[in-house]
Amino acid sequence: MVTMNRRQFLKITGVSLAGSSLALMGFSPGPALAEVRAYKLARATETRNTCPYCSVACGILMYSLGDGAKNAKASIIHIEGDADHPVNRGTLCPKGAALIDFIHSPSRLKYPEYRAPGSDRWQRLSWDDALDRIAKRMKEDRDANFVEKTADGKTVNRWLTTGMLAASASSNEVGYLTHKTIRSMGMLAFDNQARV
Repeated sequence: MVTMNRRQFLKITGVSLAGSSLALMGFSPGPALAEVRAYKLARATETRNTCPYCSVACGILMYSLGDGAKNAKASIIHIEGDADHPVNRGTLCPKGAALIDFIHSPSRLKYPEYRAPGSDRWQRLSWDDALDRIAKRMKEDRDANFVEKTADGKTVNRWLTTGMLAASASSNEVGYLTHKTIRSMGMLAFDNQARV
């Protein structure tokens, strides 16, 4: 004779009742367990990039869906750390891990904008107009404030009224070229965000 306490009896009857009810509803665990779930990134396009937040310059992998057909807009669906990147080896800080929210934010600035002096609203500019405006202002300032020689006749070729802060997410090569370009203009106030 098998002795059974109340708890064991309820377990056995509960499992039996649940199993028979699922079988009556047509649920069969065999096909459900045999089904292979599709990997969500299988059809996605992988793009390597650099995290824009701080001066660490972690590598990221962005995955987007969209086949490039006419009227089909690609959309980034997943971002993760790049395991092959020498800086972060696949890890991301909380801000880097939340980049997908930054990308899809409705308040994200995507185009250059200009606000005229005294105006209360911003107007959108094309990239060409914005870069032309920046170049024109830099030239005007350099022409007005460039110092070729000191009072005692020493050649200095310096421009002290404008400065440059380079991006930290740039590679060493881009940083080198930026440094050479800015120094060739005579600009002394130059720094890189990676050092700030």
